[in-house]
Amino acid sequence: MLYLVAQGPEIQQRWRRQLLVGQDVILGRGASGWTVDWDAQVSRNHARLCVSRGRLRVIKVPGSTNPIFFHGRQLEEFFVSPGDHFVIGQTRFSLLAEQVQVTMDLPSPDAEKNFNPEKLRRGNYRDAGKRIAVLSQLPDVITRSANETEMQVQIVNILMTGISRATTVGIVRHRETNQETAAEVLHWDQRLITGGDFQPSGTLIRRALSSGETILHLWKTGGQFGEDQLTILRNGDWAFVSPLRGDSANGRAIYVAGNYDMPIDSDSPLDPLDLHDDIKFTELVATTLSNVFHVESLKQRQASLRPYFSPVVLDAISGEDPEQTLAPRECEVSVLFCDLRGFSMRSELYADNLLELLDRVSGALGIATREIMSQRGVVGDFHGDATMGFWGWPLDQPDRAVRACSAALAIQKEFSDLADQPQHALHDFRIGLGIATGNAVAGRIGTSDQVKVTVFGPVVNVAARLETMTQQLRAGILVDERTHQLIRNPPAEHDVNTLRVRRLAVVRPVGMGKPIKVSQVLPAAGSPGSLTDAEVAIYETGLDEFTAGNWEDAYDAFHQVPADDQAKDFLTVFIAQHNRVAPPDWPGYISLQQK
Repeated sequence: MLYLVAQGPEIQQRWRRQLLVGQDVILGRGASGWTVDWDAQVSRNHARLCVSRGRLRVIKVPGSTNPIFFHGRQLEEFFVSPGDHFVIGQTRFSLLAEQVQVTMDLPSPDAEKNFNPEKLRRGNYRDAGKRIAVLSQLPDVITRSANETEMQVQIVNILMTGISRATTVGIVRHRETNQETAAEVLHWDQRLITGGDFQPSGTLIRRALSSGETILHLWKTGGQFGEDQLTILRNGDWAFVSPLRGDSANGRAIYVAGNYDMPIDSDSPLDPLDLHDDIKFTELVATTLSNVFHVESLKQRQASLRPYFSPVVLDAISGEDPEQTLAPRECEVSVLFCDLRGFSMRSELYADNLLELLDRVSGALGIATREIMSQRGVVGDFHGDATMGFWGWPLDQPDRAVRACSAALAIQKEFSDLADQPQHALHDFRIGLGIATGNAVAGRIGTSDQVKVTVFGPVVNVAARLETMTQQLRAGILVDERTHQLIRNPPAEHDVNTLRVRRLAVVRPVGMGKPIKVSQVLPAAGSPGSLTDAEVAIYETGLDEFTAGNWEDAYDAFHQVPADDQAKDFLTVFIAQHNRVAPPDWPGYISLQQK
């Protein structure tokens, strides 16, 4: 393995990075990952590095200010062999060929000591100021690290700086796969440039992770080992492993090895070498890393749940007990149904290419779900070619009706825009939207075998009925009376001019005992094809006359509304069918004959 080690004038100004064949990287102050931010003489992009035939090719980037020295000469391009180095500014870059191999062949330790993490936390540092100064770098390292590999490089540097007696530090991982155990080194570094290969003890790694405690191994080097054994102990006379705890750590641990402060003879009693502070320091770093991996794991889980939960639901359960947050409860909600028109006909046309139909329908439903979620709504369910969304749960939303209607208008506009693009896959889709507001049970609903986050209650049925009525009443967005009231009196922070509504008709749907007052949501005044406020007022005057049985006056009022307003045709046709005279038993509403 080839490694490039950068060492600045200060001991903490360093890093070790592995070089891969075919890898092409930029070295500099602003380079991603290969950053030398401690040396002002290094340009933002100073040198291009790539490995070729076991050597490192170094090319000075045009425009970089200071020279690169290799063997005492200023060169623009050169090859570096293992064991050589080059210099930029005050930083030395050494190329090393070293191997990493977790071994089970180390001699048995002469002493082993376990360190309980709880007891370590209760102890005080003797050099607290120095330790705190080093540990203060942790938050910045974690924040600035672009990925896990970069974070491991920086964490190892911090450990090397904080543990002065350490000769080698590594981040290791031990995993069991297919009934076999395997340990690997994720990143490592050593204090001496010519330190040689890294051969951590697999036995020590396994024992520490198995026990969940830091374990220290000590070896005597006073002459009782043969030359081969001394060679294998070249990483140090002692080593300890501090495990990262929790499932998210995925078997990771910190491996630290070092030498005695001075030689000891074989008869000297072994002790922990006063490594208590170093182990306590490492434990604290390990705990911080464990928490970082736990947070990252939660983020990944949340990301994996994103396709199944709306952002408002994810926000509600973050930091709260999901069981309690998602538990079904009664609340007032605004429910929106969005249905694609002509789906059955398209199913027949695409009988031989259902996957293409599925892609088109998914794209159409995606428009609806996107607008629902952009208004902080919950996507409650899909019914074939229909989408259901709702507002008012899991958090109370006083503007639930306004949000529902705003989403409906955005959906309607997007489909209207697509209708003008003949080449678009969704240009021939048409939609209907129904919105109802009322009490319902919202939350995690289902059986013991399967549950989903949705809403249950009569208001859902009303919203679905309003959606189907959009075809008969020739209006794109229909709402019930409660939704109408909330739109007419929105919260103060909403601009009433961007959302308008007109009373459209009073009807009794098939299968329902009571009539409902139906209104139509209109875009802002001045929108293309939209009615003016005066025209809306004329229509509603005609509706009042129609409801009162004064059909001649109603008919005249409706004909003052622009001819391209298709919604008025529902009532004018009904009046004309009865010769403009209300029946003697006129109840004030129309009983629909079909769903």
